[in-house]
Amino acid sequence: MTITVIGHLCIDQYHRSGELQEQWGGIIYSLLTLASLVNEGDTIHPVFSVGKEDHDKLMDLLKKYPSIDTSRIYTTDEPTNRVMLFYHENGESRTECSKQIAPPIPWTRIKPALDADGILINMVSGFDITLETLDRIRMETREREIPIHLDMHSLTLGVDQQAKRFRRPIPEWRRWCFGINSIQMSEDEAAGLTTERYDEPALLNQLMSLMVNNLTITRGSKGVTLVTHTNKKLTRHEIAGENVGAVVDPTGCGDVFGAAWLYSFLETHDPLLATKNANHAAALKTTVRGPEALDILRQHRSAELPQ
Repeated sequence: MTITVIGHLCIDQYHRSGELQEQWGGIIYSLLTLASLVNEGDTIHPVFSVGKEDHDKLMDLLKKYPSIDTSRIYTTDEPTNRVMLFYHENGESRTECSKQIAPPIPWTRIKPALDADGILINMVSGFDITLETLDRIRMETREREIPIHLDMHSLTLGVDQQAKRFRRPIPEWRRWCFGINSIQMSEDEAAGLTTERYDEPALLNQLMSLMVNNLTITRGSKGVTLVTHTNKKLTRHEIAGENVGAVVDPTGCGDVFGAAWLYSFLETHDPLLATKNANHAAALKTTVRGPEALDILRQHRSAELPQ
């Protein structure tokens, strides 16, 4: 199996109680989730840029994972995107700022990677690819019926003059969603997606008329909603949240969910089972800190997860 992963790399900077900590973030969570789940012989093709000053450090990390083919990662003179996370006194809520966001990944970098069994597009920064590039990906893969999983992630976040991220609707949201096999968004992303300010029931009806086959709305500890579209019928499934241990760090849970969902769907062609497996994988992520701890998922591969 071959899986292509598209989305921005970033370095997360955590500001807590006057202390600064850095770790890899963004698309790395997607990559290392897949690397922990795939079978021997499977290949993961990431497509993104890295600032030249961070290239060697990134390669040192990725060479630990033989399933990751790094040949489509390219180096740029621009610095790697830093995401600054300022935690408030309660230790839970935070303000997110982004500086030096990388340019969108060019179509010429993506096209050679589209001969795949599945494609994961994670809008880590919200500027990872342009809408025109997504249109070209759809056109290139449509006849081969290659499943695309689109994680909305930061697509609904703008950047103000102080580099703070803020929620804002997407005027062309229908075009972003049209014809995508599976779309993932959080409750907040769903609420802020449309210029029409659709409530959730109206949004579901609108999305499924756009030839979206599967929609997942993640709800944190409350679980996830899956809506499937089969033979012009919408079916809604509610999957409860899982308590698998003490919560250490929820950062990256959505990235883990998306990667686990696509991999499970490619193996089983069952969106409900894929959602259960992804829900479980995201719950496991809350018990560890940082992407390199995702080796925990090796012991919880899709065949072993709740069915």
